[in-house]
Amino acid sequence: MSEDILRLEPQEVWKYFYSLTKVPRPSGHEEKVRSFIADFGKNLGLETTVDDIGNIVIRKPAVTGLESREGVVLQAHLDMVPQKNGNTNHDFEHDPIEAVIDGDWVRADGTTLGADNGIGVAAAMAVLASTTLVHGPIEALFTCEEETGMTGAFGLKAGQLRGGILMNLDSEDEGELFIGCAGGLEVTVILDYDKRPVPEGHAGFMIGVSGLKGGHSGMDIHLGRGNANKIMNRLLYYGHERHGLKLASIEGGTLRNAIPRESKATVVVPAEQSRCFLDELAMFSQIVQRELAVVDSGLRVITVPVETPEYIIENSVVSRFLHMFYVLPNGVMRMSDEVPGLVETSNNLAVVASCDGALKVECLLRSSVDSARDDLGIMIRSVARLAGAEAVLSGSYPGWKPDPESTILKSMRDVYKAKFGKAPEIKAVHAGLECGIIGSTYPGLDMISFGPTIRYPHSPDEKVHIASVGKFWNFLVEALRNVPEA
Repeated sequence: MSEDILRLEPQEVWKYFYSLTKVPRPSGHEEKVRSFIADFGKNLGLETTVDDIGNIVIRKPAVTGLESREGVVLQAHLDMVPQKNGNTNHDFEHDPIEAVIDGDWVRADGTTLGADNGIGVAAAMAVLASTTLVHGPIEALFTCEEETGMTGAFGLKAGQLRGGILMNLDSEDEGELFIGCAGGLEVTVILDYDKRPVPEGHAGFMIGVSGLKGGHSGMDIHLGRGNANKIMNRLLYYGHERHGLKLASIEGGTLRNAIPRESKATVVVPAEQSRCFLDELAMFSQIVQRELAVVDSGLRVITVPVETPEYIIENSVVSRFLHMFYVLPNGVMRMSDEVPGLVETSNNLAVVASCDGALKVECLLRSSVDSARDDLGIMIRSVARLAGAEAVLSGSYPGWKPDPESTILKSMRDVYKAKFGKAPEIKAVHAGLECGIIGSTYPGLDMISFGPTIRYPHSPDEKVHIASVGKFWNFLVEALRNVPEA
């Protein structure tokens, strides 16, 4: 079924995307795709370099007569987010992605597809391999570990790039040109605990939250979808306050930049409270399901008996943790005053885990206003301190300030209108595009971001619109033909 993708148009893009689905590339484990891309460039006879971080730069000379055009850097990231449904057996470090055609879309079978940013990588490969395209000097920059910290963009050194224009191929709405993005900050909250033996007369249960849509913590944060960690905390808090619930372990979410879809916890309750606990938890679960019925109708909450664990987390620590988590901010904090409909500041309570004697919460904060981003980080750290926890702020990266007077923006806006009969929308995005980081190293770089239509990235529902890939490719080809003189 997946080989049917090779017959889609434009074939020169889809064939490379298909080849990428066969190369494992979860973020942080990109050795195979790095070798694949480096060999691709060398086999074309093009100048190919791999830096110490793992970024790849492949250079292609201008066609005859266009040597004086401004050099263009086509930029995309190699890695993908490894998310799968709970009932899907898939090893992202070894197994290929099973892509299928579903009507007007291409999606994967139970996993993320990797169209983010595989379509961008495939388009850059198609440009490099083409013998017919008209263009000036080209550099393809393939960055590493974008999804888990933008490691490649942070590690890019001054002098590695020669071009004056950067076309980031990592946006997800065809017909929109992006000229700005949010910056980000990672916060890790740590609350140490000691183990205690389970008191006599307690029964063990596993509580599971699943079936949520999840999604990209920047692009989808405004949709109001359920956060599995927040829902789990409500359930645990309810059981702790009403039925003497004690926590043995908890695990929810997988990545900072993905809205958590699933969470599970092992708990114990006094045996005489078990029946009442289960009945009231089921009732409370229905309340949460009704709250999210419109935006996340697939929510499932299960509670099943399990063997009583040997140890539990110190109860006073659990109490402080549940109270702290209840008030930690999640979702949209403020909308932009300058750009209608754009989220300015948000937080994603992404990962919760109990391991090695500590309860940990991992957050990803985003904001197009650096001071607001930092203020939110201090807010979370203050809440943590009140609960006796430590909060570590790290991985701060800048946003990308829009430049409405950009030369490449004017050129590409004119190209789009001439080719498709309408003007593209000019936007900023509440996501951490690498442009902000690369622009801080190359302050004179003229940058723009665009791509095909991708829905539900960072979740197993991820899909890319087939026709939009064709428009994206045709636009890219024409934009390269019309790049201004240096």
